Amino acid sequence: MGEINVKNKFNLWLENAVDDSDLIAELKSVADDENEVYERFYRELEFGTAGLRGVIGAGTNRMNIYVVRRTTQGLANFLKKKYGEAAVAISYDSRIKADYFAQEAARVLAANGIKAYISRELQPTPVLSFLVRELKCKSGIMVTASHNPAKYNGYKCYGEDGCQMTDVNAGTVYDEIQKVDIFNDVKLVDFEEGIKSGLIEWVDESVYETYLDNVQAQTVNKDICKNAGLKVVYTPLNGAGNKLVRKILARIGVEDITVVPEQENPDGNFTTCPYPNPEIREALDLGLKLSEKVGADLLLATDPDSDRVGIAVKTEDGYRLLTGNETGILLMDYVLSCRKANGTLPKKPVAVKTIVTSKLVERICEKYGCELRNVLTGFKYIGEQILGLEKNGEESRYVFGFEESYGYLAGTYVRDKDAVVASMLICEMAAYYRKNGKSLYEVMNSVYEEYGYYINRTLSFEFEGASGMEKMANIMSNLRDNPPAEVSGIEVVATADYKLSIAKDLKADTEEVINLPKSNVLSYSLADGGAVIVRPSGTEPKIKLYLTSVGKTREESLALCDKLGKDMETKLGLL
Repeated sequence: MGEINVKNKFNLWLENAVDDSDLIAELKSVADDENEVYERFYRELEFGTAGLRGVIGAGTNRMNIYVVRRTTQGLANFLKKKYGEAAVAISYDSRIKADYFAQEAARVLAANGIKAYISRELQPTPVLSFLVRELKCKSGIMVTASHNPAKYNGYKCYGEDGCQMTDVNAGTVYDEIQKVDIFNDVKLVDFEEGIKSGLIEWVDESVYETYLDNVQAQTVNKDICKNAGLKVVYTPLNGAGNKLVRKILARIGVEDITVVPEQENPDGNFTTCPYPNPEIREALDLGLKLSEKVGADLLLATDPDSDRVGIAVKTEDGYRLLTGNETGILLMDYVLSCRKANGTLPKKPVAVKTIVTSKLVERICEKYGCELRNVLTGFKYIGEQILGLEKNGEESRYVFGFEESYGYLAGTYVRDKDAVVASMLICEMAAYYRKNGKSLYEVMNSVYEEYGYYINRTLSFEFEGASGMEKMANIMSNLRDNPPAEVSGIEVVATADYKLSIAKDLKADTEEVINLPKSNVLSYSLADGGAVIVRPSGTEPKIKLYLTSVGKTREESLALCDKLGKDMETKLGLL
């Protein structure tokens, strides 16, 4: 985008973006800074299967009411063309201006004759997925930036199946958005008038109890938590999980719950956890300190939109954070083993994981005769597998799905990862093993002893701004053109390029087509059973390295993982 075009857009916004005084004040404050103006207008936030996500502020490359309105107008145009009449569910989490953006979206939908069901207060993302299906909507909007820092907000869009919008539909919505002039083509109705007309309706509170009924139906060992003496510390990280997580734990009999007071209530500034991500230890610091103080067996931490959960478990040497893979491995083993033992495991059970999730899951599924399906990164692809089973009348075959980034789902009542059901099952699992004289840490070690020490590590590298996006693209292009023959001296025996849809067995000198949607992901399988996967994040300006090392001991595998990471950083020019 040229300097003149950027300046024209800046002036256009300065003249027209008057409905939010914060935006005008921001524009005036950067008027003399060419770089700051450029960063706000050099591009538009891209709408895809993950919707929108960006820094809150003024401009086409920021999250604000005008971008939200234009996006919603594009969505409305899409829905009217595809369905004629439609309804949309809208919810939001604790992000700055999230409730404001949600109401603006409802105003646009109502002005276009589309019914908008909107939550009265913040709710977890999986609840939005549930609302779409329960209220028979054609789409859903969730205003959230998940676990991003406080300066971000976002806009997730869902299809009528409760999954995040598919590639095809997201592409069509994007085309409709592109046709909308941000200041001239957006229809709006006054919010209160929309309520009076019935085109905007608050979601009835009883729906949330129905949601919890569905969550509770996923228990594996009913009443195991009652009288188990389980002591839990919980932090919603100032997000949307506080009410429903505590309600479901109370329902199943977890009585001793201590909530981290500084992180209990919604706060989009996340003052005690600048990166409100349960993957990051710093976000859990207050929870860990409180766990030490009260002697908790378990620390639970849900992210701001409560679709992901991280845990720390008590050991003889203090508290240890489990990775997303480790928690998923424990849950998969618990669900499969207990359901087989109590006779509730379906015939031909199906589990689903993403391609970057631990290979150890394959060994567990083999043990219990469970079909394991691998899908691209993104929980919508797990949701699509559930939908496919449902269409074939085989919905009950699905038992569990997860991704390494702390997202888990048991049951088919939603089509997205759900920290509410995951929190319930984690507590149930901890109580079950506690009654059998084991801690979760001991169980994890016994799994490693049985199958081998599969260590998984994710390394993230940030690339902010316009130059960062270009650098990310160059790194992936160079790697695609110059694939490594070895990593840390270990031979690469197979490769997979998910953008070109080609998998190669280098030993057998064969190749086959990958039957998954195209994605900018490169995978390298190593001779010792390890692996390296490289992919740009779909929601953040990051490149991620997913490392797998396999060793006979934890120490051996950890040391090897360090070597793999350093060598790949060097190969990609990231050091």
